[in-house]
Amino acid sequence: MALVKAGVVVLDCAEPEKLAVFYKELLGAEETDATANRVEIRGADGFRLAFRRDVNATPPSWPRPENSLQAHIDFVVEDLDETERKVVELGGRPLETKDAAGPFEERGYADPAGHSFTLRLVASTAPKQG
Repeated sequence: MALVKAGVVVLDCAEPEKLAVFYKELLGAEETDATANRVEIRGADGFRLAFRRDVNATPPSWPRPENSLQAHIDFVVEDLDETERKVVELGGRPLETKDAAGPFEERGYADPAGHSFTLRLVASTAPKQG
């Protein structure tokens, strides 16, 4: 029997309400709980995220070494370009990459508060042609 019933990824940030809106729109999620210092959301697939107020929160600086990557979230998507447009429209930004040429299976971004996340392309299950 598991001792832990469920897990929630919690991101510290200065403005949890604003960051919750970014992720609600990106994930098509719904708000499930909100207090003065914390907002929690749940996506259609059950994925849960919470945003906790920390007025002293310092975003990671990845890929720079100072205050580098602390943790990040991987999101699986079907269309990298379409999802990237939505991320930027919502206030996110692409992170620097060393090799920006050609199609990628994954791309790195920062949310409006500076937390990094990755969009990963769903591996095709269709048989190869040719």
